[in-house]
Order: sequence, then C-alpha cells, then structure tokens
Amino acid sequence: MTEDDGKQVAVVARDVPVRTRPSVYPEPFASRMAGRSKRQLGDVFELANFGVNLTELAPGSESALLHRHSRQDEFIYILEGNPTLVTESGEIAMAPGMCAGFPAGGRAHQLQNRSDSRTLYLEVGDRTAADTADYPNDDIRAELDASGQWVFTHKDGRPYRVRGNSH
Repeated sequence: MTEDDGKQVAVVARDVPVRTRPSVYPEPFASRMAGRSKRQLGDVFELANFGVNLTELAPGSESALLHRHSRQDEFIYILEGNPTLVTESGEIAMAPGMCAGFPAGGRAHQLQNRSDSRTLYLEVGDRTAADTADYPNDDIRAELDASGQWVFTHKDGRPYRVRGNSH
C-alpha cells in the first residue's frame, strides 16, 4: 500500500524482491553465501537508522561468516526452520519463535542451516557509521566507508580485489 506521496506504508514481506547481489563479501567468501537470500524490508520504507531483512537460508547454507561488529547491534528472530546459532563459545539449536541479539563488540556469531528444510528469519541491525567487522575464523576485515559501502581487506591490511563493492 502506498500513500499519496508514492511512499510505501505496508507490503507483504515475501513480495519484496530478493536482493540482486547475494553477498557483498569478496571471493573466496562470497560463494560461501550461496543458498542465502535477503529481502531488504527496511529499504522499502526508506529506514535510515536501522535495517530489516527477511532472510532465507537453504539447507546447507550460512547467514554470514562468523563475525562481530564494532559499533552496530544485531538481532535475529526465527520464523521458520531450525538453524544452528554458532558463536565463539558454542552452538545453540534454534527453532521458530526463538530470537538472539548481538551487541556491538560482543560475541562473534553466524547462523548455519544444517537441516533438510529452509530457514526463514528476520534480521535487524542498526546503521551506525564508521562500523568495522571482525571475522575471527577468516582472513578478512571489513570497514564501513563514508558512503556506507563495506571495504574489505586481509587482516594485514592488503585489499581484496573486488568487482564493484561487495556483507
């Protein structure tokens, strides 16, 4: 539904188109996100302070590399499926109705779908500027630049070769 000014007021979440680029990670990491699709619900409503995604994980896929943000908080709410929440300190079997939150600078985390059926969840994150992301298990580091794009480097500072800007 749109208002007279043409702006969206309400939508059916599953009708929002899937993000065209499955991952913004550079290779060899982007291909690890095969099987993940995101519908950027917050962008439909031009939300500036936080983002909301309806994310689907096919069997065998993962949400992101194991990571933590320096300045941004994240929250997930499981709608369908039984993913595994992987953190630095262990694993938790998730189910519909469960949620988890990750404050900035906190525990590194990711979801893995080890089941035979899809997982569907909402992810909410703030859009604090000058954020960085740390990936404890991989040779990658991310920094949000002034234009809101992620810039990826190796942990020693060498840039990744990226076609376009590719999280």
